[in-house]
Amino acid sequence: MKTSNQSVAMLGLVVGCVIFGMGSLIVAHVSVGSYAMAFWRLLISSLVFLFLAKCYRQAFPTHPKAVLFALLSGAALGADLALWHESIHAVGPGISTLLNSLQIFFLAFIGFVFYQEKQTKFQLISLVLAIIGVGLIASPEFAHNIQAGWGFVSGIVSGACLAVSMTWIRQTHQYQTVAILPLMALVGIGGAAAVAPVMWLVDAGRIMPTTWADIGWIVVYGTLMQCVAWGLIAYNIPKLSLALTGLLLLSEPVAALVLDYFWLDKAISGLQWGGAVLTMLAIYLGSLKAKSAH
Repeated sequence: MKTSNQSVAMLGLVVGCVIFGMGSLIVAHVSVGSYAMAFWRLLISSLVFLFLAKCYRQAFPTHPKAVLFALLSGAALGADLALWHESIHAVGPGISTLLNSLQIFFLAFIGFVFYQEKQTKFQLISLVLAIIGVGLIASPEFAHNIQAGWGFVSGIVSGACLAVSMTWIRQTHQYQTVAILPLMALVGIGGAAAVAPVMWLVDAGRIMPTTWADIGWIVVYGTLMQCVAWGLIAYNIPKLSLALTGLLLLSEPVAALVLDYFWLDKAISGLQWGGAVLTMLAIYLGSLKAKSAH
């Protein structure tokens, strides 16, 4: 029975990660701006989580600082999504998702600076491997893609924003334990509110979807990717070992890379595939050690 339950959890985690990876294809396909896409995703998800929180009667936090950090976490998540979308448009879904996954190293840095979490030589080795891997991915891309610079910068910074968002979720729970549905509703509200002003400035003329198909894809993106996929991942992670979790979480960038190559005909050289494998190995090792330290 234990083996069966673990198999179900493994399947749920992989399905959640693959759905997340497929979300990058929607971003590449729908003709709205990067910030607008982030705004719609967060707005739609916040409405879904608000509805579910009311249905399940989960209470919203009352501590002012808990509410504040939940909203700030959403603002950081909004920046993460918008910059990840920018990276998708510049270098494709596969590379951008891989760069976003480097957030584990920013989490380790935040833990070291602000929470006095000790870093090991093993983590430093994984960081060096990640730098080499990103270099192998970048060198051919810079040779033929004039947007490569912005794509790599926005992708890596999006990972930093995601790490900040996760850290502020942690701060939220330090002031008050918050149930998951109202927490994610506040995160969505904070993110949509933070992204909206930038969206009006940067994405003018590309805010509203122009076809029913685009509207449908945006709804799918806000519900399936932000709610269902995230729910599958969050639900199944506690049921698996740290090593297995770290390995299975890599199915997200792997799925994005494969779909980018076969579906969108992205030119990925052998050198870049090698860099991707090296980077994913580094992310796995860094993720394993980071989670073991908590």
